[in-house]
Amino acid sequence: MSGGLLHGWLIIDKPVGLGSTPVVSAVKRAIREAGLPKHKVGHGGTLDPLASGVLPIALSEATKLAGRMLDATKAYDFTIRFGAETSTLDAEGEVVATSDLRPGLAEVQAVLSRFTGLIEQVPPAYSALKVDGKRAYDLARAGQEVALKSRQVTIFDLTILAASTEEVTLSATVSKGTYIRSLARDIAYALGTVGHVAMLRRTKAGPFTLDQAISLDFLAEIAKARRLDGAVLPLVAGLDDIPALPVSPDQAALLRQGRQLSGVPASSGLNLATDAGRPVALVEASDDVLRVVRGFNL
Repeated sequence: MSGGLLHGWLIIDKPVGLGSTPVVSAVKRAIREAGLPKHKVGHGGTLDPLASGVLPIALSEATKLAGRMLDATKAYDFTIRFGAETSTLDAEGEVVATSDLRPGLAEVQAVLSRFTGLIEQVPPAYSALKVDGKRAYDLARAGQEVALKSRQVTIFDLTILAASTEEVTLSATVSKGTYIRSLARDIAYALGTVGHVAMLRRTKAGPFTLDQAISLDFLAEIAKARRLDGAVLPLVAGLDDIPALPVSPDQAALLRQGRQLSGVPASSGLNLATDAGRPVALVEASDDVLRVVRGFNL
């Protein structure tokens, strides 16, 4: 904390029915309720209103790292309900296709290998991607035909959690840019039927998991009790995959000015420069030179 500001992460277990922006507003209210000064607040990756689960919220200097969360690997539990495809590929849309075919557990298991690894995927028409400068979901809601290009994504892991006659619940670990609704659609197609996502819960976003997540109700309670700082994870919690690079106070001062450093032994690539354990800057190390990627004002 510096000047009463909290620099770090609140991991919220977002409930179904709320978008990411209202959660940011709820965190800002909690900060006021806790008697803290105004903070910069941002979220680390949109989570649809119909989805629940891990939503990292960045505070103050951690907002400089929120963009890294967009590129992070994520994990989801999701249920495919067979027999009906919807316009939105989830439970919110109108039914656009039906099928009487219900695949068995063995059939589902048999096709999953086709959706593991590097795959081609066409994003849903109801998505935030832009087509000729307009959001795809705005065009789709206006009744226009939306043709999105196929993209490559990586499904690192895909396993069955539960199954019944009508649906199957899966767990997936995926790369950035993966749409679970498209994955569900394509698995149903591969099984000779149609389906949609009936439940979607994000269980991990980058290094953050449900074990670290708190509810909005609990957030409100600890804010009222002026104990908000106890729930904030440190800024470096979002950088657990980046090696720390200790620097001297003089070197730290130069990095804070955005200056390059030479002759500092460091692993090639991104490093977190620290002074007495305090984050100074994200730096790129190459050719025996450190270049500042993102400085922290702590």
